[in-house]
Amino acid sequence: MAERQKIAVLKERATGETRVSASPETVKKLTALGALVAVETGAGDTASISDADYAAAGAEVGPLDSVLAGADIVFGVQGPDAALLGGVKPGAWIVAGLDPFGQRARIDAYAAAGLEALAMEFMPRITRAQSMDILSSQSNLAGYKAVIEAAGHYGRAFPMMMTAAGTVSAAKAFIMGVGVAGLQAIATARRLGAQVSATDVRSATKEQIQSLGAKPIFVENVAGIEGEGSGGYATEMSEEYQKAQAELVSSHIAKQDIVITTALIPGRAAPRLITDAQIATMKPGSVIFDLAAPQGGNVEGCVADQIVVRHGVKIVGYSNTPALLPADASALFSRNLFNFLSAFWDKEAGKPVLDEEIGDAIRLTKGGQVVNARLLA
Repeated sequence: MAERQKIAVLKERATGETRVSASPETVKKLTALGALVAVETGAGDTASISDADYAAAGAEVGPLDSVLAGADIVFGVQGPDAALLGGVKPGAWIVAGLDPFGQRARIDAYAAAGLEALAMEFMPRITRAQSMDILSSQSNLAGYKAVIEAAGHYGRAFPMMMTAAGTVSAAKAFIMGVGVAGLQAIATARRLGAQVSATDVRSATKEQIQSLGAKPIFVENVAGIEGEGSGGYATEMSEEYQKAQAELVSSHIAKQDIVITTALIPGRAAPRLITDAQIATMKPGSVIFDLAAPQGGNVEGCVADQIVVRHGVKIVGYSNTPALLPADASALFSRNLFNFLSAFWDKEAGKPVLDEEIGDAIRLTKGGQVVNARLLA
């Protein structure tokens, strides 16, 4: 009989990281697959999961050294430092959000240590991988939290209110970028009673915006809107279209109370969507929440984890928005990792065996080398 695969779940060490990569629910499921799950003491504290909860679910809970000793697979929300990983089996898998472009030195260190690093954010955007997609699960929560945070910083109410003292008019909210985060931001702003409008570079999103009861803001009759890149990500637009879109957005932003920006291009600095001149046209007391703050921001003047006031407008953005909802973010992230392992679990071998399509997309290092085409390009 094959030896049981040991999965190590580490306490996150990155500043401000409150999430954890396994939940008691997924510990039970991983154990049912035949794995042995070892969880570092205190790994779930910031996500409201106690060591006792993990132990009750069947995990071994202990210090880092014993958790890593002989581990076949190491789970993380963010990639652990390669220097921490002494004691794991040769060729052990590192399964986490690895930020391959931003943390290239760490990826090289994984290669040098003979580890097989699997970047969960490189998961292909294909139907069968949807349940394994950490970007989608975390963006969904980030889109929700962006609106809640913006509402908290906004000095007025969101819904229209009819009172004996007069009427309070509804807030106007504009969502820029209609991916997973943007769609959830639209839905949340609508639930709170705002008048919601939205825009995106992909014309196909117009129907999605309308289906959520929001107003689409698009340039008509100018070529170059398609903006649909490979794998469902947005790409750059034609120069003519960009100019027309900028003019339309400028006139629209001036009338908004809340703006949420969500545009990210993998491996690149965030595209600039809002300039200082556009901020100056907004009403004092308006709020902009920039979900792209960790990649430099969509908004001129945005500083991650600081509230910047320009022309009386608050600009807010965090370096890790999903970490503000640690319990739910951890539950979803943990399920993504479980869904990934269980999809490839080979009962005969007693371990996961990757196929080419997903394996080649997410594998960064193997056999002492960096092997991923996107990193070698």
